[in-house]
Amino acid sequence: MPPSRLLILLAGLALILGLIIWLIDSLTRLSWQLYAYPLLSQALLVLIVALLAVLVGALIYYLFVVPRTQQRRKQARRSPQVPAAKTEAAEETLKAVRQQVSQIQDEVARQELLMRSREIEQTLSRGNLQIVVFGTGSAGKTSLVNALIGRMAGKVGAAMGTTEVGETYALKLKGLNRKILIIDTPGILEAGVAGTEREQLARQLATEADLLLFVLDNDLRQSEYDPLQTLAEIGKRSLIILNKADLYPDSDRDVILAQLRGRVRGLVAPADVIATAANPAAIVLEGETVQPDPNIMPLIRRMVAVLRAEGEDLIADNILLQSQRLGEKARYLIDAQRRRQAEKIVDRFQWISAGVIAVTPLPVVDLLATAAINAQMVVEIGRLYGCEINLERGRELALSLGKTLASLGIVKGVLTLVATALEFSLGGLLVGRAIQGVSAAYLTRIAGKSFIEYFRHDQDWGDGGMTEVVQRQFQLNRKDEFVRAFVQEAITRVVKPLNLDREPSDTDDQPLLPEVQLPLELKAKLDADLEEWNRS
Repeated sequence: MPPSRLLILLAGLALILGLIIWLIDSLTRLSWQLYAYPLLSQALLVLIVALLAVLVGALIYYLFVVPRTQQRRKQARRSPQVPAAKTEAAEETLKAVRQQVSQIQDEVARQELLMRSREIEQTLSRGNLQIVVFGTGSAGKTSLVNALIGRMAGKVGAAMGTTEVGETYALKLKGLNRKILIIDTPGILEAGVAGTEREQLARQLATEADLLLFVLDNDLRQSEYDPLQTLAEIGKRSLIILNKADLYPDSDRDVILAQLRGRVRGLVAPADVIATAANPAAIVLEGETVQPDPNIMPLIRRMVAVLRAEGEDLIADNILLQSQRLGEKARYLIDAQRRRQAEKIVDRFQWISAGVIAVTPLPVVDLLATAAINAQMVVEIGRLYGCEINLERGRELALSLGKTLASLGIVKGVLTLVATALEFSLGGLLVGRAIQGVSAAYLTRIAGKSFIEYFRHDQDWGDGGMTEVVQRQFQLNRKDEFVRAFVQEAITRVVKPLNLDREPSDTDDQPLLPEVQLPLELKAKLDADLEEWNRS
């Protein structure tokens, strides 16, 4: 307890003691004077006791309650608060991630996302400042960490980096109330597979930093500029550290610093480019070898200034960034999962389409004839992406895309492509039904791939419209290696089973349309389309 409060306490106790003595004496005198009026004497006694109790309570409140209240208020004022808007945005993003995770079928990926979301929540609740030391293995990162924390934090002195995993150390800077974590990372640009893996770890740790210390030992190379630019583009706050500055004369050091500030203009402020000597070279004075003290005070002063002015925003921005990146990863996994499932749907319907065209005598191949098949494919792909559309709407989309395929000349191009590939694979002149069946499968594939892109982008064809999407899918699916593999599978699935590699005779038992396994509703719609086609 402070001396001033102790004096007040003693004075208060003395006052209370004096009041008690005075009260006893006064009560004694009053009791004799008011002996004839007992009611009045009792009321006066209660009043005096109440007054004394108030005085005692006020003294206790002033001495014990007020100081604690003031202390709590001071702590509340000193306690750093992460900006509420960014915190709420991060919490909402994490909530959305947990909802998305339930849709992921891969158990390993799902558990990884859940674990990462919990880590981000813990970071949000703890509110530690994370400073990541990043750079090449020979730049002296570990020596810089050693100098910052004032004790040995890792091996020092090897020609290349010695930190193979991210290592974390605590640091307390005067004037900052948050706990600061210094994270030493493996060096970048190291040779070999192991070096590449360590660099990936270093880059991952850098993306999770509140503040980045990018350590160099000379002018900035392009291979170092590229990761710095990438980190700056995602919002990482960086300090550029020219370490080993003691190895350069003052004039050369100033030139290098000026060059660095010019190269990082637009990414890092000039004041954030700092020279240090974390482990200066020993010097000989009067025949004795002397080890100079590390010179890192410019860095510490700049770190403190940045963290005091921007620390809370840096934490909030980083937490929001990490939650958003986690949300993007969840969406990526869900999208990849849906794409695989959608491609299975396309694969199934392309062979259904091939079988229908192959066993149905049509004069030309046209997707209009199999609009019902493609309509059902559209409905199933849409449902997979959470878009409930009916069969009629699916048929409208299929007809529209079929007309686009025809208007772009893709139907004719596919006929030629398939005919050439089939002739090359089987030899001899093939019957039209083989070409028609395989071409129908090929066109259905292009249509299905186009609809996957349509539903992936929330039922939007993009700025280029349906035409651009269809053309892109056609180009992606006409590569020689794909065409060869597709035709070989078509021969196995369609041409050989249906004897399409020879002209039919009157005695051949040709497969009929009912043998093609189709949903009843789809088959009925297809029969109506074929009847309309034959009438026209």
